[in-house]
Amino acid sequence: MQQHVLELVENNDELSQVLELLLSIAGVGKTSAIYIMGEILILPKDMTVKQWVAHAGLDPREFTSGTSVNKQPRLTKAGNRHLRCALFMPALSATRHDINVKAFYNHLLDKGKKKMQGICAVMRKLLHAIYGILKTGQPFDGNKFYVIS
Repeated sequence: MQQHVLELVENNDELSQVLELLLSIAGVGKTSAIYIMGEILILPKDMTVKQWVAHAGLDPREFTSGTSVNKQPRLTKAGNRHLRCALFMPALSATRHDINVKAFYNHLLDKGKKKMQGICAVMRKLLHAIYGILKTGQPFDGNKFYVIS
């Protein structure tokens, strides 16, 4: 099935360009890129990056009422679970293979975040990067993802 989808993508110039841009991200393979394309390319073109994040359910939800004032914010998970699943493995892989993503992840861990919170933050930031890549047509640049200081 994956081979059939790859043939369809390669026969379409616009889709093959999107696939090439997604594959420029360290950690995103062909399988992940196909799933991400399937979830993102159906979205309206006028959506903002904040709307993409909310659509994916990667936006934080604050607990600020009643006795729950001091609870930690959590992901809403109210959005597209397929997009979250498609971003999980690339985020996990990118934290190991891309120096900028790894530095961002380690920075979050140093600030006291849990490992899963760091992965979810990387997923959110990868979605921001994918938005920028598709809007500009430029391949992934790790220095724009996170500047190592």
